[in-house]
Amino acid sequence: MSTTRHLVNRQRRLATVAAERATTAAPPSRPAPPGASRDEPAGATAGEDTTVEDEATVEDEATDEDDKAEEAPPGRKRLPRLRLRLPAVFCVFTVLLGAFAAWAFGSAANLRDDPARRNTALTDIGRTSELKGQISEAVGAVFSYNYASPAKSERAVKSYLVGKAVQQHADMLAQVRAQGQKQKLVLTTTVTDSGVELLDGDRARLLIFADQSNTRTGTSDETTYAAAMFAVDAVRRGDTWRISGIDTFAR
Repeated sequence: MSTTRHLVNRQRRLATVAAERATTAAPPSRPAPPGASRDEPAGATAGEDTTVEDEATVEDEATDEDDKAEEAPPGRKRLPRLRLRLPAVFCVFTVLLGAFAAWAFGSAANLRDDPARRNTALTDIGRTSELKGQISEAVGAVFSYNYASPAKSERAVKSYLVGKAVQQHADMLAQVRAQGQKQKLVLTTTVTDSGVELLDGDRARLLIFADQSNTRTGTSDETTYAAAMFAVDAVRRGDTWRISGIDTFAR
């Protein structure tokens, strides 16, 4: 009897010790979620849920950090990248500026070399008018001839012609001088209009329109009329414009 009681007491003590150890070793249990299975331990479910939640939290935090880095103002987050690009931008700008300067210099040189830009006849009305007046007078003098006073023609040549124009004029009026005394020729040239093609400093070129009348008084009075058009080159000597070349457009 005592032995049986002894065994029962011993089993009770062992059961109490085992219960205490189990209670100490196992973490406090939490109530299982409503959808959890009754056979699955509450601790295991809670542990798995905690792990999943922790991983999701870490991923969300990483995503938030990336979004913040992308949405950050350029002045703070992207400043180093801009600093790296600025030298390259300045180099490109410098090259473009140099190319523009070279192009502008070349264009200015072309404009200065263009005869139309140097033609002051387009802008200097007073000097253009003076040129036209003096050359019209010169043309009328050197292309007129009177058999009664040939010396007047010679003086006009010396006064108004220079350079190659002297020989050109002699060739053009050679027949008139040869037949002048015999046929008693009187040649009169009157400039009706003129246009300045070029006026550059002391050089000029004009287009001349003139009427000519040729009268023969040797045997009978006979007068012929003709219109003439030719160009003359002129140079300025002192205050006077002189004819330096005659162009009759003959090939």
